[in-house]
This record gives sequence, structure tokens and C-alpha cells, in this order.
Amino acid sequence: MSLDGVATRVGPEAVVVTAERELIVLSSAVVGGGLARARAVLNVHVPKNFACADAEGTVAAAALRLGVPAPCVGLLTGASTERAEIATAAADDVRALVVATVGLSNRSAAGLSDRAAWLPATINTIAVVDADPEPAALVNLVATLTEVKTDVLRAAGVRCDDGRAATGTSSDAIVVAATGRGTRCRYGGPVTDVGWAAASAARGALEAAVRRWLAEHAPGGPRA
Repeated sequence: MSLDGVATRVGPEAVVVTAERELIVLSSAVVGGGLARARAVLNVHVPKNFACADAEGTVAAAALRLGVPAPCVGLLTGASTERAEIATAAADDVRALVVATVGLSNRSAAGLSDRAAWLPATINTIAVVDADPEPAALVNLVATLTEVKTDVLRAAGVRCDDGRAATGTSSDAIVVAATGRGTRCRYGGPVTDVGWAAASAARGALEAAVRRWLAEHAPGGPRA
């Protein structure tokens, strides 16, 4: 299943999600974050020691090289973008697509782990819903997908260095984008059509990505 007018490219330099028409976007993106409209979402691979001094310049240069249309929302990750996982799901007439990249080298427990310098080994989640959510519903979707991420990590037994259950990494980012088509959605919680579709797709993508990272970083296993 795919979303009409939305295309996804996955490669070693970046994950690129583009739309024929502007998407309504709410995100924690390092470039273009907040509530915005965008033709593209770009998740750029950077080295693990990337200092993030010029995030806008890094994203703009990658967008130019890859032919990404403006306006664009940009993320950075130290995870292998060519290992991104894509999943889709539907609930009645609402469809969702999620692309996730996972790096777990700086696992953290929100509210418990010590503060630390930003590192780009992140869990970056990009969700596109073929729906017309209100701004509050977009916020609700961010919360719903964050619940999914934490539950996936819990189920996989991912723990911080101190043994606490990890809720994420210290620099996770999330993008929720909507096509603006269909019935107006007031809510985006896990039991709404739009929330269920997005959560189901996110669970599929994140479970596969976490499973892959753990397998590749197991003692004696292959390394990314």
C-alpha cells in the first residue's frame, strides 16, 4: 500500500519523503520544526561525531544534491539511513505510511538519565497520514507514536547502560505530516482511525528497525 502523491526514497545519504502537494507538518525537526507546510521531509545521515554546528546548511546541501523540493523539513541521524524501515497501515478510509531509522548507541530513560551532549544516533520517525487532522490532532498523533516507540523498546528489552528500561535515545525526532485530504479529524489518539493507522504503521517500522539494529550489534554479529 502507498499514499497517492507521496513518494519515498531510501539510501545511504538520506531518507527522502516527497509529496506532490504541500503537507501539513508538525515535528521536532532540527530544520523547519514546529507547525509548518512542506513538500518534503529529509532525514540526512551524518557521522556519529557530527557537531551539528550548521544543521540548516547540512540539510540544505543534501536537499540540493538529492533534488529535494522546497519547502523542506530536515532531520539528522547517525543511524544508517539505507537501513530505514517502511510500513503502512489503514483504518477504514484513513491510510498511514511510516519510515523509521534507528540508532540505539545513546539509549536513555526520560526523566532519569543524566543530561548529556547531543549525539546524532537517533530514532527518527516520519509518519504521513492521508487525512485532514486539526492541529490538536497532530499533537495527539505525536503522543500516540511516542507511546508506540517506547512500547517497542520495552518489548525488545532495550536498556540504558545503567540497566534502566530505555524510553528512547537522547536525541530522538518525530515528524507527523498530513495530506489534508478526507474527513476532518479532531483527535489523533490510539483508538481513532487516524491514530490507529499511524500507530500500526509505526509499530511495524520501529519493530523491524529495532530488531535489525539489535541483531547487527549483538556480540559476534555483523556491525553497521
